[in-house]
Amino acid sequence: MLTKFSRKSTPRNRLSRFVTKEAIARLLKIKVEQIYRFECWAHILYVHAQGMSRFVSYADFPPVLGVESPAGLDFGYWKRRMASVKQRYAPDFWVDFYGEKFQKAVSVAELLEWGELVGVIKLMLSAIDLESLRKIYAQEKSLLEHF
Repeated sequence: MLTKFSRKSTPRNRLSRFVTKEAIARLLKIKVEQIYRFECWAHILYVHAQGMSRFVSYADFPPVLGVESPAGLDFGYWKRRMASVKQRYAPDFWVDFYGEKFQKAVSVAELLEWGELVGVIKLMLSAIDLESLRKIYAQEKSLLEHF
């Protein structure tokens, strides 16, 4: 007789490592302070904020520093998500997110780390978006080196 296997806890989604309050706020176009809580479920993220409750796909979030770098399987999830919403490239808020990270970098080393991360995912960005991020990067690098 076969027994039914039941998990005590749900497995974490591999893209959940990229979820941050800043990314949630930028995605939902709200302030970080308005987020009451968010729950990482097996296949989706539940966000409860002031005046809203939303389910969000893990594949909507851009990769961040401080966790394992994106791997091949991650790109597959992102490509599948983009195809499901009929987009060819990453959401526009990714460019805003990385632009803000470039601007908030406090050292050239930190800026370089963010730049290298964008280099890893550059195929996910349109040429126009990539060029705008390169301009922001160059501007911020110049400011950090000279001041």
